[in-house]
Amino acid sequence: MEYYSRIQQALEYIEHNLDQELTMIRVAARAGFSSFHFQRIFHTISGYSVQEYIRNRRLSAAYTRLVSSRASILDIALEAGYGSQEAFTRAFAGYAGVTPAKLRRNPDAAPKPQLQQPMQFMDYIQSAGEGLIMHKPVIEELQPRVIVGRRYRTNLKDGAYFQEIPGFYFDFGSKEYFMRIANKAAPDMSYGIACDFGEEGDFSFVIGEQVADVPQSLDPDLIHMQLPGEKYAVFKADGTAEQTQQARKYIYGVWLLQSGYERREGPDFEITDVRNSRYPDHMVMSIYIPIADE
Repeated sequence: MEYYSRIQQALEYIEHNLDQELTMIRVAARAGFSSFHFQRIFHTISGYSVQEYIRNRRLSAAYTRLVSSRASILDIALEAGYGSQEAFTRAFAGYAGVTPAKLRRNPDAAPKPQLQQPMQFMDYIQSAGEGLIMHKPVIEELQPRVIVGRRYRTNLKDGAYFQEIPGFYFDFGSKEYFMRIANKAAPDMSYGIACDFGEEGDFSFVIGEQVADVPQSLDPDLIHMQLPGEKYAVFKADGTAEQTQQARKYIYGVWLLQSGYERREGPDFEITDVRNSRYPDHMVMSIYIPIADE
């Protein structure tokens, strides 16, 4: 429950600073998270990005000011974070279905959009995880592992990574990058590693395999990296590809917030048993989340 209250503190910071510049680093700091992981947790639970929430709150506040105050449209546009009245008009019309000028002239005849109200994250405690069933994870201390693989780039925005990661796996397999990996330590065990987290929700997803040691030479299309030897929560996922996606949502939207563990900085990863998996109907996978005691 502490996680939810920490996120609520970040939301209150947003609410009190809608007319100021809001950087993701400052917002996430109010919850005690890195920028990336705050965005991941927020999107997993709410279904939309932090940036989208801020934008919708600003436009909703602008709607209220347009119909209840005499402030100029330009002043309202600047308070909403737009550099010009023209940019504000385009964004507002897309959100509310009416231009600011038309709304102000005849508010009774204008469309009535569903405005974004200030979010109360504590309300999500009861609904978090509904319909998701997962076994408790095993807590393991792992030794460092060297991985050779192909690096792809994706983003949390609008859940883009959920659509793009299956395509990365297809690209890796269809182009037979796995055939270019020498000295494999665990054949038929494919790694998918989320790493290189950016402040705006961008990150790398590396697909590859574990090797016995750091390679002396490497195919130019591949990279090597070391997974740190630390404590991990390990979740077993055995089902359809859709169910494994739901498992990730459960981990970040339910388990982590209620577990008593902090997510440690560093990559998380999944290991797919390629020999016994058949995409998308049956995936045999373990998901590893780096953790530390609170």
